[in-house]
Amino acid sequence: MTQSLAPAARPTPGPGRTRRILRAVAVVSCVPYLALKAAWVAGSHVGIPGGSSLLDERLTMAVINGLSILLDSAVIVLALVLTRPWGLRVPAWLLAFPAWVATGLLAPVMAGFPAQLLVRAFGGGGASSAGREAFLDEWVFAVVYTGFIAQGLALGGLFVLYARGRWGHLWRGRVWDLPVGAVGPAHRALAVAAAVLALLPLTLHALWACGVSAGLGEGRAADRGGEFYVLEALYVVFLLAAVAGALLLAFRRGRALPVSVPLSLVWVGSGAVACWGGWLSLASLGGPADLADRLTPLMNLAYAGQMLVGLLVAAIGVYHFAERSARTARRAA
Repeated sequence: MTQSLAPAARPTPGPGRTRRILRAVAVVSCVPYLALKAAWVAGSHVGIPGGSSLLDERLTMAVINGLSILLDSAVIVLALVLTRPWGLRVPAWLLAFPAWVATGLLAPVMAGFPAQLLVRAFGGGGASSAGREAFLDEWVFAVVYTGFIAQGLALGGLFVLYARGRWGHLWRGRVWDLPVGAVGPAHRALAVAAAVLALLPLTLHALWACGVSAGLGEGRAADRGGEFYVLEALYVVFLLAAVAGALLLAFRRGRALPVSVPLSLVWVGSGAVACWGGWLSLASLGGPADLADRLTPLMNLAYAGQMLVGLLVAAIGVYHFAERSARTARRAA
């Protein structure tokens, strides 16, 4: 697969001014988050109010913070890969996977944090805001999430520029241009399986977004407010985007659409639901006791379900790129 995704046209050897600016923004925007996490690992309580549940399990939180440092450091590595000449020699899968994870983790933050601020501006923060202040100081969320948004914009811009030069030929044209042989029974089966598996998490998140408390832990139900409903609504949106993109590709619907539309839905939607579903499922295995108590079996089932949906939809995207790239290579030969 690495050879089949060889670039059709290579970007210029050195990064232009736009790439250099985006790279600088991506790197600098990582600094506040990395500094906070490093301070917490070292034992500092900066930004953590007294009585916060984060102080209960220091060893577990040190492990989680260390993992967070590794994940955010990957943004710096990606920024270098996407702008240096040697980045063109990186195998496709080795670049695409961390870029997909970064997209999945950052996209909900980029959409959710501004929406939450808007809700709070109109007095809709509710109980969720009050509960969150005892968890971390309010300024921490503003600094960290603003940095995440800057990372997402900069890294997204760099990846689009890089991918357009290296793999742009794989998403040209419209859905009706896709060869019939590019969509096989396995492709369609994956899309149907993803749509069926999405029903449970989609229903649960929709109910929770509408104010239903069934399946929520007592602590989570008590802390609900406008910000909670925004996040639940976003899970619904990303699940729908992932499934819609998969079905459009698998059954060649929306034939007049550019191929980039369903591929974008697959890329962003699958990354968001898979990565956040996996992260929340992982978080339920450890951490402060009161946080773990908030994750009921039904909530864990929803997170695990959306993670599986994201992985299935991502597999459809991989299948598409591999098939189109193989056809391109055969025609070139």
